[in-house]
Amino acid sequence: MHSKAKKIAERIRTHSEVKICSHIDADGIAAAGIASLALDGIGVEHSVTFVKNLDEQVIEELRNENKELVWFTDLGSGSLEMLSGLNYVITDHHVPSDVQSRVDERQILEVNPHRVGKDGAVDICGAGTTYLVAVALDRINTELAFLAVLGAIGDMQDQSNLKLVGTNRTIMEDGRRAGVLDWVMDARFFGRETKPIPRLLQYSNDPLLPGLTGNWHACREFLEGIEVPLKNLNGYRRWIDLAPFESERILSELENLVVASGRDRDHARRLVGEVYLFPREEEGTELHEAKEFATLLNACGRYEKANIGFALCKGDREEALDEAHILLKGHRGALVDSLRVAKNAGVVKMDYIQYFHGGSKILDSVVGITAGMLMGSGEVDSGLPLFAFANSEDGVKVSARGTRELVSKGLDLSIVMNTVCEKLGGVGGGHNIAAGATIPYGKEEELLEIADKIVGNQMGKAVA
Repeated sequence: MHSKAKKIAERIRTHSEVKICSHIDADGIAAAGIASLALDGIGVEHSVTFVKNLDEQVIEELRNENKELVWFTDLGSGSLEMLSGLNYVITDHHVPSDVQSRVDERQILEVNPHRVGKDGAVDICGAGTTYLVAVALDRINTELAFLAVLGAIGDMQDQSNLKLVGTNRTIMEDGRRAGVLDWVMDARFFGRETKPIPRLLQYSNDPLLPGLTGNWHACREFLEGIEVPLKNLNGYRRWIDLAPFESERILSELENLVVASGRDRDHARRLVGEVYLFPREEEGTELHEAKEFATLLNACGRYEKANIGFALCKGDREEALDEAHILLKGHRGALVDSLRVAKNAGVVKMDYIQYFHGGSKILDSVVGITAGMLMGSGEVDSGLPLFAFANSEDGVKVSARGTRELVSKGLDLSIVMNTVCEKLGGVGGGHNIAAGATIPYGKEEELLEIADKIVGNQMGKAVA
């Protein structure tokens, strides 16, 4: 990947104008931030566009802009055949489209871990591959390593191993040396910097906390029962307010609770993992810890305000931060509403998959997050991948989510989505554990039939 990154850097240096085209999620926004800051550093004029999908309409608009060079970040690898007529480079981590016989890979300037036999779901993210190019442009850009880690956490690349692995760790070391990143072993709860401690337990789903997950009052009673004070003079205490002996007590009691419910101790130990911190940001804010910062970026991108998250990545801590907080509040409400809609719609089981359809009641930009939350809630069968539908302007958005266990048994949702798009029309792709697509209206039943057969075959079942 480093050799391709150097070639892309060389190509970029030969142009005075670059168009950055990136995805709207946290990884895509962080990737665009890295690309823009790197181009700022070498004085290259550029502009940025954020998109949900790289479809024909977007590509035609890029052609019409007639920019000298288009830099695709966190997308592009799954759309190679559509990019004719553009002078482009790609820094992505999604599974590339199967175009070996039609597009000469050697002629593509693309950094992608799959091209060198690595897994783009865990080894490196879109922001990470973009970071490799940024460093190839100028070593001073190791100061952007925190944004690459931010993208990786936004894509949950730490989930399988309870820490980042692969090329991500090299980037982490760059960040620590540059003074922009640190990490500690601690509780993996979301909200450690800003949320009341009972809220962390209430929203925990990896692992689920029997009797606590989803129940604020039970979480309060649990903490009171083990004599951990809930409040200080400033109100509810946060995880970062705890003394070490208090956090250790909570984790020990929670581990015992999970084991007592019938899960093994290895599962219970998923409570603890690496936590990624940004020391140049103010402690006790969403920007100081990677999960909360990534959620802030997602809140921007999912509501068509990716430019606000982009401004955060480039250092705006005033107007953009205020606007991001407003979006985050709305994001939380939308997710609560979306979960309620999904549960009311009901999850339907097929032989090898399950699904729900949110219609127009769930935003297409959050249907994937909703599916992921539902999969982790304990309220659906974790032994079947979940497909979630929502109507969009361009068709029907479908997001699929699996688990680590299903992937270990052969599940690859990126293959499912690529196959579906080939057969039904549409644009999609992703990773083995999570993938998505936009398909024509009315094709949901066909998609489900195709997906059910593919997943059955992947899982070693004989499916006609």
